[in-house]
Amino acid sequence: MNTATRPSYLRWAAIALVFVGGGFGAASREGLSLAIPNLGEVPIAIPIINVVGAFLLGYLYEAVTRLDKARPTGANLKLLLGTGFCGGFTTYSSLATDTAVLFRDGLPGSAVIYALATVIIGACATWAGIAIASAVNNRSSSPRKDEQEDAT
Repeated sequence: MNTATRPSYLRWAAIALVFVGGGFGAASREGLSLAIPNLGEVPIAIPIINVVGAFLLGYLYEAVTRLDKARPTGANLKLLLGTGFCGGFTTYSSLATDTAVLFRDGLPGSAVIYALATVIIGACATWAGIAIASAVNNRSSSPRKDEQEDAT
């Protein structure tokens, strides 16, 4: 299969974008997880990271869908920031491990709240990211009042 017929996600440039974004995302997650202390026996760094990542993905999804489809900028941003950075930044496997550890340590109530709250708040954060990006895009794409007056 030559490069011209290879799907875009199998091209070296696309793989490199995901690789670079993922490296920065994983490094950011590690730095934050070391900087954010536990809340008693409950590790809160991973839920915070996952909720922030969910917001970023929602914002990115909405912002990138408005970019010109004829230019590769949107696709490259999705690969670099969405698949790469946010994929390396968020970690639902660590959330599952932390939940299992809370169960093992005899904190089933905390474990259930920990897991459910992270997923529910993460879903709301994604929605908020989409809503905020949509509002920003609508505001920046609508003509300003002085531009409207000049047109009349």
